[in-house]
Amino acid sequence: MPRQPLAPVALLAALAACSSAPKPDPMHHDPDPVVTADAAAPAPSPYDAARAEVTRLTAEADRDPLLAAWTGAYGGVPPWDQLDAGKFGAAFTTGIALRAAEIDAIAEDPTPPTFANTLVPYEAAGRHLDRAETLFSVMTSSLNAPEVQAVDREWSPKLAAAADAISFNSKLFARIAAVYDGRADAGLDAEQRRLVELTYDAFVRAGARLDAAQKDQLGQLNQELAVLFTDFGNKVLADENTWIVLDKGDLAGLPETLRASYAAAAAERGLAGKWAVVNTRSSVDPFLTTSSRRDLRERVWKAFKNRGDNGDANDTNQTIARIVELRAQRAKLLGYASHAHWRMSNTMALDPAKAQALMMEVWPAAVARVEEEVADMQKVANKEKAKITIEPWDYLYYAEKVRKARYDLDQDQLKPYFQLDNMIAGAFWMAEQLYGLGFTEITGTVPVFHPDVRVWKVEDKATGAFVGLFYGDYFARAGKRSGAWASTYQGHETYTGTVQTVITSNNNNFVRGAAGAPVLISLDDAQTLFHEFGHALHGLLSEVTYPGLRSTPRDFVEYPSQVHEMWVLTRPILDRFCKHVDTGKTMPQKLIDKVEKAKKFNEGYATVEYLSAAIVDMALHTLPDGKIDPDAFERETMEKIGAPPQVAMRHRLPQFNHLFTSDAYSAGYYSYLWSEVMDADTRQAFEEAGDVFDKATAAKLRKYILAPGNSTDRAEAYRQFRGRDPDVDALLAKRGFPVKTIRVEQRRTDKPKPKGK
Repeated sequence: MPRQPLAPVALLAALAACSSAPKPDPMHHDPDPVVTADAAAPAPSPYDAARAEVTRLTAEADRDPLLAAWTGAYGGVPPWDQLDAGKFGAAFTTGIALRAAEIDAIAEDPTPPTFANTLVPYEAAGRHLDRAETLFSVMTSSLNAPEVQAVDREWSPKLAAAADAISFNSKLFARIAAVYDGRADAGLDAEQRRLVELTYDAFVRAGARLDAAQKDQLGQLNQELAVLFTDFGNKVLADENTWIVLDKGDLAGLPETLRASYAAAAAERGLAGKWAVVNTRSSVDPFLTTSSRRDLRERVWKAFKNRGDNGDANDTNQTIARIVELRAQRAKLLGYASHAHWRMSNTMALDPAKAQALMMEVWPAAVARVEEEVADMQKVANKEKAKITIEPWDYLYYAEKVRKARYDLDQDQLKPYFQLDNMIAGAFWMAEQLYGLGFTEITGTVPVFHPDVRVWKVEDKATGAFVGLFYGDYFARAGKRSGAWASTYQGHETYTGTVQTVITSNNNNFVRGAAGAPVLISLDDAQTLFHEFGHALHGLLSEVTYPGLRSTPRDFVEYPSQVHEMWVLTRPILDRFCKHVDTGKTMPQKLIDKVEKAKKFNEGYATVEYLSAAIVDMALHTLPDGKIDPDAFERETMEKIGAPPQVAMRHRLPQFNHLFTSDAYSAGYYSYLWSEVMDADTRQAFEEAGDVFDKATAAKLRKYILAPGNSTDRAEAYRQFRGRDPDVDALLAKRGFPVKTIRVEQRRTDKPKPKGK
C-alpha cells in the first residue's frame, strides 16, 4: 500500500523551520503605502506560493472523509462507513493537488538541502492521498462492482501520472541527490543513511536521471500500463464470478460439509435447490479432490484453468502481450537488459540468473517426484479398472486415494478438526507464545467495509501497550478477488515524535458452510491462514522510524509469512485448537502420527505447480523486446523445461494476477522459493533449540527479521539471526527431495547499474 507519511501540519513546521524569510516587527508601523498600478505587491516566491497552496489544500482535504486524518478510538480507524465510489474522483483530485504542492514546497526551498529539510518532508508528503488510495484499494479488491471499475479505469492512469511527476521533478531530485552525495559527512545515523540511499535509488530506478523527452516517453508507458493492469484484473474477476451448477445426481463422492457449502453458494446466487461450484480455487480444489464424477472434474478443472482464456470479452491474452511489450520498452529506456533485470535490481537475488539457478536446482527433483506420484496414481486407477490415463483433473482425486492407501489418511478425516474460528484463535495463541501479543475482539465497535469483517485490538501482554488493530475478512463472495492476501492500512512510524500504530488485515476466500454451522477448512487452508497472519505479524511487530523503510525486498517479504505456517502442525496448536467439530475431542495421537508421516506427500505436485509458474514468469520477463503470443509462449516454455503434462501451472498466464495487475510480483514469483530457503532454515533453528516455541529463538527472529522492516540490509539481518547464510539443504529436506549442497549467496558487489551517473 502507499506510504503513510507525516501530517501536513508537521510538514509545514518542517518547511517553516528551514525558511530564511524575515519576520515582521510587530512594534514597527510603516506609513500607509500609496497603491498605484506600478506599485503592486510583488509576487510571492515559488517556495512561499507552494506553502500557501499546501495550507489552502490541506484545509480542503481535511473536510473530505476519504482524505482526512482517521478519527475515533484506538488513535483513529479507517472510515469504512464513508466508502462511496462516486466520491473518490473529487478526493483524488484534491489529494493529487495537495501532494504536488507539498512536493513543490520541498523542491523550491531556498535553503541548502539537508536530511531535515528534504528527506523528512518528502517522507511526509502525500498522507492525505495515501489514505484515499488505501480506502479505494479495498473497494477494488474486496468490494468490486461496475461503478468501482469505472473509477479505477479513469483514475489509474491519472494516479500513475501524478506519481511520475514526483519521480521526474528535477529540482526535487537535485536536492535528494545532494543529500545522498553528502551523506557520509552529514552526521546521519545508520537508519537515516539507509533511507537516503534507498530513496535516491528509487528515484533513479523510476527515471529521475532521464532527459525530458525520455521522461515523457516513460510517463506514457506507465500510464498505459496502469490502464492495462486494471483491465486485466477486471477481466479475471469477471471470469471468477461464474459458477457451474450441479444437480443432486452430480454430487457423487462429495462429503456432506462440501455439499452444504455448494448449496449455500447456489442459494446466494438465487439457485435454491441446486449446488454451485464457484470458479475460485477455494471452491474448485475440494471438488477436484473428492468428486467421483470424472466428466465433471474435467469440466470444473477446465473452467478454472481457462479463466481469461476463452476468446470472449474477458480474454486477457492481448492485454498480457501489450503489458509485456511495454515493460520491455520501459526497461530498455531505463538502461536495463530486460524487465526482470530492472525489477530485481533492488532485491536480494539482484539479477535473474541467480533466481533461475535456484529454481532449476530444485526443478529436476520435483519433476522426478511427480513421475513417481503419477505412477502410484495410475496403479490405483488400473486396480479399479478405471481404464484411464491420469490427466490434470484426475491428480488431486487419485492423490487422495494414494494417501488413503499409503497412510490410512484422507482429507475427510482431518477437516472436522479444523474449524475456522479455532484456527484463528490458534494463530493468536501462537503470536502470544512467540511475541507476547494479545488479541481482543472488538467487532461492532468500529466501522467495517463488509458485514463479514471482524476486528481485534492487539496489545503487548506484558505491558498492556496498544500495538494496533487486526481486521479479518475470511469468506468468498461476489466482487472479491480470489486467493488470499494481507493488507496494511496504516504502518508503524515514530519519526514525528509520536508512535503511529499499525492497522492491518488478512483476506481469505474460505467457503461458508450451512447457515449457523461451524466453518470447516482444510489443512492447506489452515496453513494459508497462518501464512497471511505471518504477513500481519510482520507489520504489527514493526519498529521502523520512517515510512520509507517499511517495505522489504520482494524476495524477502514472503519469508516472515511462510515461516509461520510451520506452527499449524505443532503439537501445542493441535492439542489446544484442533478439536473435532462434533465430539470436541482433541486430534488423537494416531491421527497426528499419520499427518506427520504424510507431511511430504504430494510435494512433487505442489512444487512443480508453483515452479512452472515461476519459471514461465522469469522467462517471459527476461525477453529483451517482450514481443510474445502468451498462449504459445506458455506452452513452448513448459515443453522446453519438460513440465509433466499432468500438472498445470498454479497460475496460467491468462489469470496470473500476481504478474499483470501491477508490477509488484512481475519477475518476482520466484520470491516464494527464495524466501522458503530462509523459512526452512529458520524451522531448523527452532528444531535445534528443541522447542518450537523457544523464547530465545523467537526473540532473535523478532529483533533481526520482523521488527526492522528494511532499516537494515536483509541479508545481513539473516546472518545476525542465524549466524550464517541460509542453506538450501533445509528446503530440499522440508520438501522431501534428495539433499544437495547448495548455498544461496545473498549479495553481490557488481550490482547492475542503469544509465547515467
